[in-house]
Amino acid sequence: MSAAPLPLIRLRGVTRHYGQGQALVRALDGVDLDIEAGEFVAVMGPSGSGKSTVMNLIGCLDMPTSGEYLFRGVHVERLTRDQRARLRRRHLGFVFQGFNLLARTSALENVELPLLYRGEPTAKRHAAARAALASVGLEGREHHTPGELSGGQQQRVAIARAIVTQPTVLLADEPTGNLDTQRSREIMELLAALNRERGITVLMVTHEPDMALYARRTVRFVDGRIAEDRRRAPEPAPAAQAA
Repeated sequence: MSAAPLPLIRLRGVTRHYGQGQALVRALDGVDLDIEAGEFVAVMGPSGSGKSTVMNLIGCLDMPTSGEYLFRGVHVERLTRDQRARLRRRHLGFVFQGFNLLARTSALENVELPLLYRGEPTAKRHAAARAALASVGLEGREHHTPGELSGGQQQRVAIARAIVTQPTVLLADEPTGNLDTQRSREIMELLAALNRERGITVLMVTHEPDMALYARRTVRFVDGRIAEDRRRAPEPAPAAQAA
């Protein structure tokens, strides 16, 4: 019999420790986690529980102290710094709570940045960035700077920037943390649509239970370990209130 295919992401016995001796902090303490391609996973837990640490490891922004991290069967913990950077550029997109947009740069130029780092030609960058902005509902706003956009629109620019490279995985760290309720729902509906319609695997850190309901799986961390891993059918998005 042939072996079962590996999941898209696999963590086995992963630890991440900071400091030494009495100052030792076990941010992750023996984590086993499988994520299949096409899943939408909400990662939750109190402050200091390890949820952001595990996202940083999966995003190749940090390295485990021990254990295995496999991405499509490749041992990421064995890769060089340059190889991990290539994995990030080719397969991973990032969305952050603070948007992280260049303030004096247009929406189009912000979205183009990942392609610029890849060395893509100008015409290809422009076309891909325009398509990405249109896909998040910002057609016609290409030349607006972040200061000319609302918070929700800025986060849409950030999502367009994350998907312009057509990533395998979208990592979203508190993507609605700076938004009001209505804008938060709009962003979550957008992430759910990208997952459903494009098959992008979404991993989202959130402390908001209402936002976690958009995911089909919730992994809850406590003290560096997985305390709960629950799958469910997605609940319908809350109906927008009439103006």
